[in-house]
Amino acid sequence: MNKTEAKKRIEELRKKTEYYARKYYDDDKPEISDFEYDMLMVELRNLEKEYPEFISKDSLTQKVGGHVKEGFQKVTHEVPLQSLQDVFSFEEVEEFDERIRKQAKENGIEDVNYVVETKIDGLSAALEYKQGKFVRGATRGNGLIGEDVTENLKTVKTIPMELTDKIDITVRGEVFISKQDFEKMNQEREENEEELFANARNAAAGSLRQLDSKITAKRPLDIYIFNVQKIEGKTFNSHFEELEYLSKLGFNVNPVRIPCKTIKEAEQAIEKIGEDRENLTFGIDGAVIKVDDLHFREILGSTIKVPRWAVAYKYPPEKKETILKDIICQVGRTGVITPMAILEPVKVAGSTISKTTLHNEDFIKEKDLKIGDTVVIQKAGDVIPEIVEVVKNKRTGQEKDFEMPKVCPVCGAPTVREEGEAAVRCTGIECPAKLFRNLVHFVSREAMDISGLGENIIQQLLDNELIKNIADIYTLKFEDIASLKKNGKKFAQNLVDAIEESKQNDLSKLITALGIRHVGVKASKMLARKYKTMENLMQASYDELSMIDDIGPIVANSIREFFLEDQTIDLINKLKIAGVNMKSLEEENQDNRFEGKTFVLTGSLEEFTRNEASEIIEKFGGKTSGTVSKKTDYVLAGEEAGSKLTKAQNLGVTIITESEFKEMIK
Repeated sequence: MNKTEAKKRIEELRKKTEYYARKYYDDDKPEISDFEYDMLMVELRNLEKEYPEFISKDSLTQKVGGHVKEGFQKVTHEVPLQSLQDVFSFEEVEEFDERIRKQAKENGIEDVNYVVETKIDGLSAALEYKQGKFVRGATRGNGLIGEDVTENLKTVKTIPMELTDKIDITVRGEVFISKQDFEKMNQEREENEEELFANARNAAAGSLRQLDSKITAKRPLDIYIFNVQKIEGKTFNSHFEELEYLSKLGFNVNPVRIPCKTIKEAEQAIEKIGEDRENLTFGIDGAVIKVDDLHFREILGSTIKVPRWAVAYKYPPEKKETILKDIICQVGRTGVITPMAILEPVKVAGSTISKTTLHNEDFIKEKDLKIGDTVVIQKAGDVIPEIVEVVKNKRTGQEKDFEMPKVCPVCGAPTVREEGEAAVRCTGIECPAKLFRNLVHFVSREAMDISGLGENIIQQLLDNELIKNIADIYTLKFEDIASLKKNGKKFAQNLVDAIEESKQNDLSKLITALGIRHVGVKASKMLARKYKTMENLMQASYDELSMIDDIGPIVANSIREFFLEDQTIDLINKLKIAGVNMKSLEEENQDNRFEGKTFVLTGSLEEFTRNEASEIIEKFGGKTSGTVSKKTDYVLAGEEAGSKLTKAQNLGVTIITESEFKEMIK
């Protein structure tokens, strides 16, 4: 490679690594594996070493990859939170040892001891204590400036708010989510049709960097402390001694810390960690080798980016070949149909893999997967098994193509994949796989509003086979409900009354309760006002529906298809027989003073809730929106109105107070 080619490749690598680092550190949405990123960095580092004239301070070889997220206060680290130099072979480990021993000899130091620790796969943070009390916590950021996440870190149960010694100290640790908790989180997100976290590290990073600490508090974050950044009034000779002291202070210290007298012992420790990594409760992405002598560390010093007294050994991802025996489909609680690979069992990274998710049909097409293929499996982030590629030269011609089912494998209702979505869904409202979620939605406040019928009671009713479909809610007997709770007579009577009362709800609430895709509370009210009865709505044509304001072709198609389903017709007939109201109860309103007008509500109102104000606006023919734009006619601003008020002022939108609104609705 000549100089011109080297310069071009270096520029390409810098752009690529910057992009992937931003996706990893700032967006918490990695697009390539750690190993692929590491290999790009190795190539960049080697080229810059060979052509030093092209080294730039902007290169990621010279700085840490993260940035400070907008919305957080900046924190300048008194002691930089540096990265580590990565190595990928024992040959590089021994080269590191040679450099260290050469420096030791030059400084009259006879023995060099090391400490080997697990490199926890999480987000680095600094914790600051004054007189033994936790006062501030910050992310690493770019190593020099991080984000103040004190309130979020206070929600992490393993961070002590007060130490056993009244000392001024700043420590560094790694915030992470355990393997078990990560799997549970992703399972819940899949059931709720939320985007899955790519790996435990990004789940931890995304959780810690929430602007709302209440969200962080719901996430199962943990931390291991692995370094003293700064300490007042106390000195130590060795890093291992420091770690023991941190444990006594009450910190949750990295549990894997192995003292080693030689580099061979260090290599043996790395091998042992590699063998045991599957049994660890937390994910790791390597092992760290550190010089133990703190005085010698000061002599060795640091570069701009990394300390010279430590390196991180990165384990290569283990890959194995196996046979894709079959592809089956599972139906989630929300109706999403997920293809699952059934594999010839194979041991990867210490555990036997016999199945793995294939996500959706796009993933299958992208990988060109066929039943009977020989495939390569690896464990992503040491947790989730995944198919990496097909070994196409091992195809025999006997392999079979796979197609997503046209009908639900559980209930037989047609499946649908809407434009712009990757997921294929079951359309059946009575599908047993979806029943729990459908029931929870049906009884919710914005839908049929059946007080007392929460998720726990619904699950008990299902477990005891007291309900098998939505309409069964209206056939529940007092004694059935009372049997669910000890001394449950009062609860049973209240629930029976609430169920009976829900039969008199307006048609709009029933439309909402049916859970028609893309049809929310506002659209339900609009449809109830227009069609007056469930029968009229069921007979509405696609063309008619698509002409309604704020409905459009996609929603119209969703409504029409829903009411053509046998399961939908069956459910509505059962609800009719049970006595559930099928008509609009809203009085005909001739006053359309707000017709064609769009309102945005912001801040807190004194005499109305936002829902009440919205209903009044809609009653007079107006519309409400959640966002301010040039098409907005009025912004109704209450106390503590925020960014929407500012935007309205900038756009010149008419702003009205609550008293002015009251005048408008007289």
